[in-house]
Amino acid sequence: MSDQFLYTTPLDPLAEPLVEQLTWEYATRYGTYFGEAPGAEMSRYPASLFAPPEGNFVLLLRDGRAIAGGAFKRYDAQTAELKRMWTDTAFRRQGLARRVVEELEAQAARQGYGKIFLTTGFRQPEARELYLNTGYTPLFDPAVDPEIYKKLAFEKDLAVAAHLPRQPDLATLLSSA
Repeated sequence: MSDQFLYTTPLDPLAEPLVEQLTWEYATRYGTYFGEAPGAEMSRYPASLFAPPEGNFVLLLRDGRAIAGGAFKRYDAQTAELKRMWTDTAFRRQGLARRVVEELEAQAARQGYGKIFLTTGFRQPEARELYLNTGYTPLFDPAVDPEIYKKLAFEKDLAVAAHLPRQPDLATLLSSA
């Protein structure tokens, strides 16, 4: 099993299965809840926004297959916005999303950003927990029913994050046991 990061574009054929899964997920979890066609979020931003120098898009490959990925784009001069985080449904519960988040944070810092901003939908408790567990500050009250907010915003100061010890993912813990 060989994992590697590949910086590319959302239009890369390797990304297609992940993009299709994420689009389907948005469509099935939210439908027309936000007053748009199901999956409209996936066509909201052109791929060019996820390209250097202001953005980036990464895939985590295992033996040449994309198993997870994510992106960021410019939010403001000092802040990158995480988007398109996704783990292939066949590869969940392996700490892959955490690895992608950490990789994107490091790349955003290399590209000169000092903060990360992101939103996730209220019907994505897995994402909410990922961001809470990776040091993101919620910009909402986590004790309140998340549907009130609809979109849950988070932020993270990358300067502070760079000085925190990295948490091992589940696969690392299991392999050392």
